[in-house]
Amino acid sequence: MTRIFLVEDDREIAKNLTLLLCSEGFTVTHAPTREDAFAAADGNKFDLALIDIALPDGNGFTVYTKIKETQDIPVIFLTASGDETSVVTGLNMGADDYITKPFRPRELIARIGTALRKNGRSGAAFEICGLFVDMAGGVVKKNGREVFLSALEYRLLLVFVNNPRSIITRSRLLDELWDAAGEFVNDNTLTVYIKRLREKIEDDPANPQIILTVRGTGYRMGGGNVSE
Repeated sequence: MTRIFLVEDDREIAKNLTLLLCSEGFTVTHAPTREDAFAAADGNKFDLALIDIALPDGNGFTVYTKIKETQDIPVIFLTASGDETSVVTGLNMGADDYITKPFRPRELIARIGTALRKNGRSGAAFEICGLFVDMAGGVVKKNGREVFLSALEYRLLLVFVNNPRSIITRSRLLDELWDAAGEFVNDNTLTVYIKRLREKIEDDPANPQIILTVRGTGYRMGGGNVSE
């Protein structure tokens, strides 16, 4: 399970972010102040940190420095709009990215995914019904034999793997896939890609056990196991 360290003093923002991140399969440790962040950083290991630059008892740059003393993890700064000086400072310190509040939830999730991949931390493996997905190496195998997926098919599979307990609507899949591999995906072509993916990963595509249809809603992943 990917562990996110959230340093954010606004309780409402922190609550909503925690709900969003947990719904994506992350675990979240929240610290509302710099001192709380220092304490949490001493006793926990994380995979990525989201740090608000403006904290009530200092700034997020000191939290960044504290974390980097013991953990080489990607850091994304949360910043108020128009605060260009803080953005430059954070990037010069070595931060992986920044995102300006208010931000769109899907954009934040995409930024987190990019930062984790760049740092080799999206390294979990997923297994279900003879299908093995190595997210660090980008390798997919079915019953021990490698399966070759297009960029868009692989991205589609990752949406399910990263949300193994969630029902995923067709509209969300379209949002996730619209820019993958530079291909245009609409509702009709999404059906085609689901069919193609099932043909490659299911034992019996007509009776799928990995990508299940939820009538009138979308799809969900069948039961599987995630390992680090």
